[in-house]
Amino acid sequence: MLEHVTVYVRDYDKSKGFYEQTLVPLGYTLTMDFSEDKTAGFKEGGHTSFWIAEKENIVPTHVAFLAKDTDEVNRFHNAGLAAGGENNGNPGFRTQYGPHYYAAFILDPDGNNIEACYFGETAPGA
Repeated sequence: MLEHVTVYVRDYDKSKGFYEQTLVPLGYTLTMDFSEDKTAGFKEGGHTSFWIAEKENIVPTHVAFLAKDTDEVNRFHNAGLAAGGENNGNPGFRTQYGPHYYAAFILDPDGNNIEACYFGETAPGA
């Protein structure tokens, strides 16, 4: 089980604003803000599990968040677009990964592929 993960970003303030807006539908809130160190943590549930940190040279990565239902995935996608993210996959079933894989993908301002996924329904016709 993972305790926390950090995604590196080039522009701390821009990315902090992006994640503050994008993660709301998934129940995350900004709980730790170390502006002087350009590091921020977001909490959902029991602990601060998602972090961003500014770094000059980054390699974009992929992080998937588990959603509670398909509506939460859809709201995550809309929030990410409204926050300035780039669409990297509309909400929908990804049957190539399995009949229950419902997800949406957003590229953050640095090209990190941020996903929300849900596994509680079956794709039509699957």
